[in-house]
Amino acid sequence: MTVTTRGFTSIEELLGWGREREVYSAAAWSVGTAERELTGGAVGTRSWGVAPLTRTDLFDLASVTKPLVGIVIMALLERGVLTLSSTVGELLPSFQDTDKSDLTVRDLMLHTSGVPGQVPMYRSHPTREAMLEGLRILPLRRRPGEAVEYTSQGFILLGLMAESAAGVSLSALMDEYVSGPLGLESTRFRPGEEDRDRCVATEDCRWRGRVVVGEVHDENAVVLGGVTGHAGLFSSVDDMARLGRALVANLDRRVLLHPVTFATMIENRTAALGEARGLAWQGIDPDGSPVGDLLSPEAFGHTGFTGTSLFVDPRLGRYFVLLTNRVHPSRERTGIRHIRQVFHNLAATTLNPTP
Repeated sequence: MTVTTRGFTSIEELLGWGREREVYSAAAWSVGTAERELTGGAVGTRSWGVAPLTRTDLFDLASVTKPLVGIVIMALLERGVLTLSSTVGELLPSFQDTDKSDLTVRDLMLHTSGVPGQVPMYRSHPTREAMLEGLRILPLRRRPGEAVEYTSQGFILLGLMAESAAGVSLSALMDEYVSGPLGLESTRFRPGEEDRDRCVATEDCRWRGRVVVGEVHDENAVVLGGVTGHAGLFSSVDDMARLGRALVANLDRRVLLHPVTFATMIENRTAALGEARGLAWQGIDPDGSPVGDLLSPEAFGHTGFTGTSLFVDPRLGRYFVLLTNRVHPSRERTGIRHIRQVFHNLAATTLNPTP
């Protein structure tokens, strides 16, 4: 007797199913190797009830910004502008008399700095100057190196340190070391008014009193002007696919970084602390990984709160891009974790049929 259970025969079917259940209005994906895309596409609409999504439409990457800022940091390291041992106090003089003065670039990139994470500072610090002062006096939760605590505040510091060390804006650094070399025409902070018609909607934000379109979703990033180390980049699935191919290729040859630098960046340095972290990259934790069950332990990447993700599996030689607006119109919507897991499981298996 043959038993048939309902499942998904393709990524497109899975992502269409997620839209039907209103997990998001829009989803785009790309999976491929260093040489080419193996599968990719777009389903849904930029917001509920508007024109169909295209592959050139712009998603708010949210925390997928962090590893791209990490690449900028490592590019500056290669040029002798800073090192992993450079401290907050050395690069940001206004922090010299704080408990963060001795924190290193390494501490911050690994989320082991002790700087508290996920602090809604925008509520009590409504200007850039006030928020930077709030960050200056925000007390450490623990000593550096004691634990992994995911901290956007730490990456705000990293962005400021990169700008101080290089003497130019983070936006300019992103153009110089990531977008420019790869020809990423749609990857940028603060999309202009001319880009608004292709920006994917995020939350109906109570704080702003409107549906957010073309403006960074993260409220702390809004107060800081939209160009920060922890969030703020927008991109299209075509650009992210190009980045994914570059990252796979960079495992063996220089594309954005020397392969030695890149290997240093993606190494799991926090296994003893019970969580897999590289320098600005997430690793694959043994239980409950957001990217499913089949990617290898060597895989690395990052997720974003808005429903985005980028992962690379060196063993498979594949990249995996999934972009959604799962916070539209509310961040309270559920289901994205399951869809992320099934997406990666499908991408790891249906593209590798057994002969």
